[in-house]
Amino acid sequence: MSDAIAPSLLTYLTDLEGAVANLAQTWRPDDPHYRADVYRQTMTSLSFSYFMYFHADAEHPDWAPLWNPVYTLQPNPDDIYMFSPIRGDLTYRVSGNRGTCKILSFTTQAVMSGTVDEMPANKAHNEYDDIDLELALGEDFEVIFSAERPAGYTGKWAKIDPGAGAMMLRFRSYDWANEVDPVLSIECLDAVPPKPRLSPEQILTRIREMARFPARKTKLYFAMQNGVRERVGINVFEPIRMPGALQKQVYWPACFELDDDEALIIETDLPERRPYWNIQLNDPYFNALEYVYRLSSTNGHFAKVASDGRFYGVISLTDPGVPNWLDPAGYREGGIYGRWYDCDSEPVPIIRRVKLAALRDHLPPDTPAVTPEERAEELRNRVRACQRRRRW
Repeated sequence: MSDAIAPSLLTYLTDLEGAVANLAQTWRPDDPHYRADVYRQTMTSLSFSYFMYFHADAEHPDWAPLWNPVYTLQPNPDDIYMFSPIRGDLTYRVSGNRGTCKILSFTTQAVMSGTVDEMPANKAHNEYDDIDLELALGEDFEVIFSAERPAGYTGKWAKIDPGAGAMMLRFRSYDWANEVDPVLSIECLDAVPPKPRLSPEQILTRIREMARFPARKTKLYFAMQNGVRERVGINVFEPIRMPGALQKQVYWPACFELDDDEALIIETDLPERRPYWNIQLNDPYFNALEYVYRLSSTNGHFAKVASDGRFYGVISLTDPGVPNWLDPAGYREGGIYGRWYDCDSEPVPIIRRVKLAALRDHLPPDTPAVTPEERAEELRNRVRACQRRRRW
């Protein structure tokens, strides 16, 4: 069998170039910075893809890190994402402790994005959060996930589609430093054989799939970001609900652009009932910007609400010295994603492009100043809080 294996691993990685070819779908395909960034994005997706293909299988499920460690697919900085392969004809028990994070949600679906050339029409989507499942903060619990409730079982149960192939978790935190993430296990309750050693053919097939994964991801998500720009233009929000995404959540994406001497003011009313909301900045390739060492996102816990009851966020390349600075980390263009989760209204924010020197002329008169020392402390607190959460 060893004679049938190519002497070079690179033989099985040639499909990586498909992700580089998708550079043509970016906003500036001839820009060397864009090319380097897409090379980097390809490596981030490749590194993540190992977990997709080798970490676990549906008969031997186990949580694997999803997007957070590599920032690909614009992960919400407030969320810790995990996933496990499952199969809709099997029965699973998820158990552990609820923790005290703002939201714990479970999503089951047919396939994970990037694993197929075309997403299936039947998404096999089921979704539950801690409210749906009546999971109290800090509570030990177990939930059975299956296509049908097991005979005689009276405990917590969640239905999954017979076509389900993956389960995804979101641990969504508001107060990163003080909320406690859940601790969960997943088990297949059906009789299954021991987890097998992979054959050479299985290993090589999965390596080839790993190499195809980055191109599949960029094909899908470049198109999503480009679609916003094509439909509404630059510096305009487009509220949407995404098929297959959280059904209680309204997203408000935009594509931003500014110059060195400019600022973008994001202004919005806030829903009266707002269990969760946030806003984050992305790069031009649908990746989250650095959010540990940069203030590239905020949420309803950290954001400062103005005296008029509205939120004013400011994007600028240098610190504007006001609350709610969203740092674009050196990018003059990219994406913005905001979220209203289970809110009683869905206001659409506006973006105003102004000269940085005249910023305060466009903000409420009583907008406080943020000193360099205060900003440094804000960032230090953020770094500590983010590093203490589980991201892989």
